[in-house]
Amino acid sequence: MSLKDQFGKDVLLTGWGHSRFGKLTDETLESLIVQVSAEAIRNSGLEPRDIDEIYLGQFNSGMQPLGFTSSLALQLSEDLANVPATRTENACASGSAAFQQGVKSVLAGAARNVLVIGAEKMTDAGADVVGAALLGASYEMAGKASTTGFTGLFAEVAKHYEKRYGAGFAGAGLGDILGSIAAKNHHNGMDNPYAQMHRDFGEEFCRTVSEKNPMVAEPLRRTDCSPVSDGAAAVVLSLGPASGAATEPVRLAGFGQANDFFPAERRDPTEFAATRVSWERALGMAGLGIDGLDFAEVHDCFTIAELIMYEAMGLTPRGEGSRAVQEGWVYKDGKLPINVSGGLKAKGHPVGATGVSQHVIAAMQLTGTAGAMQLPNARRGAVQNMGGVGIANYVSILESV
Repeated sequence: MSLKDQFGKDVLLTGWGHSRFGKLTDETLESLIVQVSAEAIRNSGLEPRDIDEIYLGQFNSGMQPLGFTSSLALQLSEDLANVPATRTENACASGSAAFQQGVKSVLAGAARNVLVIGAEKMTDAGADVVGAALLGASYEMAGKASTTGFTGLFAEVAKHYEKRYGAGFAGAGLGDILGSIAAKNHHNGMDNPYAQMHRDFGEEFCRTVSEKNPMVAEPLRRTDCSPVSDGAAAVVLSLGPASGAATEPVRLAGFGQANDFFPAERRDPTEFAATRVSWERALGMAGLGIDGLDFAEVHDCFTIAELIMYEAMGLTPRGEGSRAVQEGWVYKDGKLPINVSGGLKAKGHPVGATGVSQHVIAAMQLTGTAGAMQLPNARRGAVQNMGGVGIANYVSILESV
C-alpha cells in the first residue's frame, strides 16, 4: 500500500526554497515569504501563473501586528492575482498543517500545483510577548503569567519521564542523555548553512549547568531549548514534474495527522499518544516500518521531545529512548540519523516555518542536494512536526523518485 495506491495519483515536491533562520533584522515577514516563494517556484520549473492555490503556515498569536497574512505571497508577481490563498494555524505545527492542506487539495483534484509556505517573524517582539504567545498553545497556561513559559511545560514532561523510567538510562542521568541530544544537534547544525546557531558546544558543556548554560526550568538547561527565530521556507506540490526543474522531484509516500485532548489531565505526559498515532498512519499509508527509513527530521523544540520521539516513532520501546543515543543509532553515521539539519535546537524554530523547513531539508537529502548535510544513499525519510505538548501531530514519509 502507498499513497498512490490509495488515491490513484502521486503528489510530488517539485521545488523548494529556504531562508536563513535567526534574528533577521533586515527582513520583514513579507520579504521572507516573497523570497522563499520565488525560489520554490523557480526551482520547480514553473511560473507564478502556474500556481493554482497557496497555503501559508503561520502561528503569530500576537507576535506580529499584522494578523491577516494569507495574501502576502501574491506580492511576488502580478500573475498570482486572484489565486486562492489560505493561512493555516496549528501552533508549532502550522507549517505541516499548510503542507497537508496542500496535499489534500492536489489529491482532491482542486489544484495541479500548490505553493506551500511556512513563515514566522518572532524576534521583533519582546521576550514577554513571545512567551505569552507561545503559552497560547497551552490549555492551562494561556493568558497566565509564567517565568518559565513553554519550557516549564516540557520540564514537567521531563520530570514525569525521569520518575517513570529513570532507572533505565544505563547508568546515565536524564540530564546527561538530554545533553547528548543537544550536543548531537548542535554538531549537526554546523553543516547547515540555514541554521541559526553554528557552534559545536560538545557534550560536557551541554550536560553541565553553568553561567553560559543556565537552568531555565529544571531539568532543562538553555542548551535543551530551541531558540526564538525568524525565517521562512516554501515548497511546490504538483501532480507531475515540469521541464526545467532544478532537481528531480520527491514523492510523498504517506502522511498522517492526529490530535490529542487539549487538557493535560487527559493525556499521559510521557507517552505522546497522538504523536504515535500520526506515525502509525503515515507509515501505514506508505506501507513501511520504521526500519524502512534512512533518516528523520523530528520536532525537537526541547531535547526531551526528541527523546520521547524515539519511542513514539517506534525506534525503541517506551522508556528505552536513551538506548538510541547511548548506542549511537541517531547520529549521522547511525542506523537512523535524526535531525541531521541540527533540528529546531540548532537550526532555529520560527514556529510557522518549522514544518515546511523540515520538508525542504528532507527533499534536499533525497535529491542529493543537501551539501555538507548530505547522507550517503538517502532514499526515504520522514518529517515529524507537532504543536503544543504532543497535541497537533503531523508526519510525512518522503522518498526519492
